[in-house]
Amino acid sequence: GSSGSSGCVNQVLTAKEIKRQEAIFELSQGEEDLIEDLKLAKKAYHDPMLKLSIMTEQELNQIFGTLDSLIPLHEELLSQLRDVRKPDGSTEHVGPILVGWLPCLSSYDSYCSNQVAAKALLDHKKQDHRVQDFLQRCLESPFSRKLDLWNFLDIPRSRLVKYPLLLREILRHTPNDNPDQQHLEEAINIIQGIVAEINTKTGESECRYYKERLLYLEEGQKDSLIDSSRVLCCHGELKNNRGVKLHVFLFQEVLVITRAVTHNEQLCYQLYRQPIPVKDLTLEDLQDGEVRLGGSLRGAFSNNERVKNFFRVSFKNGSQSQTHSLQANDTFNKQQWLNCIRQAKESGPSSG
Repeated sequence: GSSGSSGCVNQVLTAKEIKRQEAIFELSQGEEDLIEDLKLAKKAYHDPMLKLSIMTEQELNQIFGTLDSLIPLHEELLSQLRDVRKPDGSTEHVGPILVGWLPCLSSYDSYCSNQVAAKALLDHKKQDHRVQDFLQRCLESPFSRKLDLWNFLDIPRSRLVKYPLLLREILRHTPNDNPDQQHLEEAINIIQGIVAEINTKTGESECRYYKERLLYLEEGQKDSLIDSSRVLCCHGELKNNRGVKLHVFLFQEVLVITRAVTHNEQLCYQLYRQPIPVKDLTLEDLQDGEVRLGGSLRGAFSNNERVKNFFRVSFKNGSQSQTHSLQANDTFNKQQWLNCIRQAKESGPSSG
């Protein structure tokens, strides 16, 4: 009979609808998990450390930033999503709710901009054995799910960048004639704009943070290219061919080689030689085994590990010249550096 075939059509429709309901459920489930984790970060880390004076209130404020103020934002979305859920558990429209709610996420920018300073302070405090012991005990207890404190503090940022994907997934299973479609497209535009804006601000705040921590040994090391930088393309630890650990910063237009030092209880970066303008920099990728290691030659080549993952940057300007053979900690990291430096060279001086 014909009744069989119409049942089939219904099932096809519901298969797409099921997918849509699953995507909506994933969105609200994610909000629930997030709220729980943020409350946990406060209850299991912040409060006990304050109570036991493991860190000062000021240090904890610096590390946790505005975390507390994010909780009510997500509780608000979750309660709105629950309000429109039908008795059978399904939800008809989420678009209007999202379009109304997403703009409040722009208050994330102070949290995200603070993260660079927060992580640096947390890493510094881990040298204190009381802090280290406390965090180790948390890591070993089941509530942490083997996540360290930094993972918890980074949850808001990782949630933020996930919204565009979650909303696209809902949209993908939303039929064209459903009014939700337009709202979802608008919601995706809103969140993409917010993520882009926050990435820019976070990048600028990271750049500012490290610029403020550069220590110049002599006036001649100061460089207007550093002052005018607003973006830090790449930075991290590299070793030179004598095995000295260096912390290298690649700003838009200048490469700055430093050594990490502690100064007034603060981690700072002392300049090592002159900053190198990107436009005058020569970059060479070195094959493994190609580098002559400095220091004693005795046994220098006994271990091939020591001559892997090097690249060389050099610079000549009149009588000034510098050459640095730099070793990354693995092939992937070396490739990242090469890509970043090449990109900076190609994009050339920024206009304004």
